[in-house]
Amino acid sequence: MDERGFVAAQAFILDTKKYWSTAVVSSLKSEYRRRVRSTGHEPQSAADVHSLIGDTTLYRYYAWLERHLQRLKYSGRYGLVPYHRERADALLAPLEQAADDSRLELDPDLVLPKYFAAVDIHQHPGSVWGEPIAGLVYERGARSTTPMMGSRHRDLHQRFTDLVNEGGACKHLLDMGCGFGKSTKPFYESLPEAEIEAIDLATPCLKLACHDAVQAQAQNVRFRQMNAYETDYEAGSFDLVTSTMLLHELPPKEINRLFDEAHRVLAPGGRMVHLDFHLLPDAFAQFLHYGHGRRNNEPFMQPWAEIDVAELLAQKGFRNVSVEPFAEADGVDVTDNPSWRFPWTVIAAEKA
Repeated sequence: MDERGFVAAQAFILDTKKYWSTAVVSSLKSEYRRRVRSTGHEPQSAADVHSLIGDTTLYRYYAWLERHLQRLKYSGRYGLVPYHRERADALLAPLEQAADDSRLELDPDLVLPKYFAAVDIHQHPGSVWGEPIAGLVYERGARSTTPMMGSRHRDLHQRFTDLVNEGGACKHLLDMGCGFGKSTKPFYESLPEAEIEAIDLATPCLKLACHDAVQAQAQNVRFRQMNAYETDYEAGSFDLVTSTMLLHELPPKEINRLFDEAHRVLAPGGRMVHLDFHLLPDAFAQFLHYGHGRRNNEPFMQPWAEIDVAELLAQKGFRNVSVEPFAEADGVDVTDNPSWRFPWTVIAAEKA
């Protein structure tokens, strides 16, 4: 495909997604509220909301757009995957040059967990690990994951980094599930004196993360291939553990193990801060979010949202636990935003 056609098609998909995020979502909310008023009963669960509005033409239109705009974005005629496959040799050459850098440590013997390998997460064909271009596809796709943020998408990670850094500078940081490095970069840029370890399962993503660190001439970061809940770090190695959009991609059993591992590798008094999707203010928000998980091939979104994470962390011996909504940009209403948005939440705690 030619470059002009690809750019035009992706721009059309993004603009249509903006229409879905605003006009369609607004209409759906209005219809839902009208039906609540007519019945006189406020739904108490996502299932109650579905019984009220789930069979309407408007909701089916909303759901169809959500599912198929994502499909077209990744695997349509002008999708991200076919575009990158056609240009694989040229696009991958710079990444391969960085593959032998000391900032990258891959594990050829790593066995991917079944939950991770079995699902084309985000509707990404082959997922984020299945072929060499996967990291590049993931990075390009992430630019339009939050369509209403536009060019401010990077601000999300910078805002989170700034929030974490308000708790005090750290010397040793572990970034779990770093992906292609978008969550790690603001940390190694803002904490040049800290030693930063970033881990992930996906080889293509780690190669891209390392390439970007090489380009940035960052000397204080290392990217390693390992499971976040089965690391080889010594106990008490870190004073800060972070993750961004990792927890909702784990089954409950693995979430439990990840918190245990974070507690183990933290030094006494060390902090753990995660940014993820969790707090849902009402049944309607639950309904939309759980449906998004199904349509976007993210099967663990609902069970993660239903975990009492504050209680769980308290049981594990963490102190000063907080679970708070997070505004991804200035002016965002975290309880009743007029446009569709992820339920961004910061989960923080300290090791006693």
